[in-house]
Amino acid sequence: MSSAVAATALAGSLASKDASSGWYRALDKPAFQPPAAAFPIVWTGLYATIAAAATSALERAEPEDARRYRRALAANLVLNASWSWVFFRAHRVGPAVGVAAALAASSAELASRSGRLSRPAAWALAPYAAWCGFATVLNAAIWRRNA
Repeated sequence: MSSAVAATALAGSLASKDASSGWYRALDKPAFQPPAAAFPIVWTGLYATIAAAATSALERAEPEDARRYRRALAANLVLNASWSWVFFRAHRVGPAVGVAAALAASSAELASRSGRLSRPAAWALAPYAAWCGFATVLNAAIWRRNA
């Protein structure tokens, strides 16, 4: 589990290197955007939590539930890594809103799915779902300001 989450973090960070690019700096961003230094701190904590919560939930899952959980987690991690590639690498701010919204929905569903297996895992994933929801709102605001 940890290796899949680490691979997602690596893929996202490779794409996010453009966060200091001229293109990104030129975007009009809303006042509620956190400072740039907050993002790696928040994401490091979230990735650690995702790995721990998923491991905890899977330890309690029956084989069929575990297969479903792994599929849901894999879809979530693909969406997670994809957003950075769509937004930062492809500079597709509008389509990135769709990826972010799908990630937010997937993260909320993953927390709910975790709750059926481990209540602490569900609570641990709640900040991830909340952050993804916030990121969707932020991405949409950037899109509106720069469309």
